[in-house]
Amino acid sequence: MNKKISDLIEYRFGAPTRVGNQMPAEGPLASILERRTHRQYSEQKVDDELLEILIACGLSASSKSDLQQASVIIVDDPATRALIGSWIPSMPWITQAPRFLVFCGDHSRIRIAAEMRNKPFPNDNVDQFMNAAVDAGLVMQAFTMAAESVGLGCCPISEIRSNIEALSALLELPDLVFPIAGLCVGYPAREGFVSMRLPQSLTVHHNRYETSDREEKIDAYDRRRDERFSIPEANQRNKKEYGIADFYGWSEDKTRQYSTPHRAGFLAYLKARGFAML
Repeated sequence: MNKKISDLIEYRFGAPTRVGNQMPAEGPLASILERRTHRQYSEQKVDDELLEILIACGLSASSKSDLQQASVIIVDDPATRALIGSWIPSMPWITQAPRFLVFCGDHSRIRIAAEMRNKPFPNDNVDQFMNAAVDAGLVMQAFTMAAESVGLGCCPISEIRSNIEALSALLELPDLVFPIAGLCVGYPAREGFVSMRLPQSLTVHHNRYETSDREEKIDAYDRRRDERFSIPEANQRNKKEYGIADFYGWSEDKTRQYSTPHRAGFLAYLKARGFAML
């Protein structure tokens, strides 16, 4: 039986749907719905010209008010990459992937332009940080979609922000430039995995934000996800604090993950880098 778009949506969300049941599973929509995370790569190289094309695709993403507040660092020095990988030993694919990029929010250029044109800049506020962060995220996603369209696989690494000061020094980032995430890029050595998403009854709203039955919907999602790929006992987080759970779903995993402080110094880092955050 030929797959339909509805089949891909069902697999992505783990729930039956008739949406797209008349559309063949092909083309850009199918590629997006079938996209996978890849953490194992073949030895095939990603050549410089292709990488330059993909970065051009990434930088073609939408940009808030044409401010273009994103920059990309290509990390191709082996020693530099090895040092970054040593900070995150649980993610060996950082050093194993053929290419590793760091995507940054970059608010420095508009400040330079203001000085060049002798204009005041009375907008030193949190919104300026948000604009740069969103721009960088859009560029990374556009790059990822372009890379996947030519057979590459990617894996974003937000964990680099856990060593944000050391990383910024290593990459010699100037003030008003901050890393958003790293990205592993390469030709997959094996099929990646499709991560099941929360139901749209939780994430899509019509005219107003719907708050009914959220606990029940999260629990049902936990159960569907566990049926497809249960998390082994060895991978349960924070076992010393919380023990071994009889049922370990998405909500148990994520609440354990965020039950301890993460990157508490991020605001201080941003202020030290020139963001007033007013």
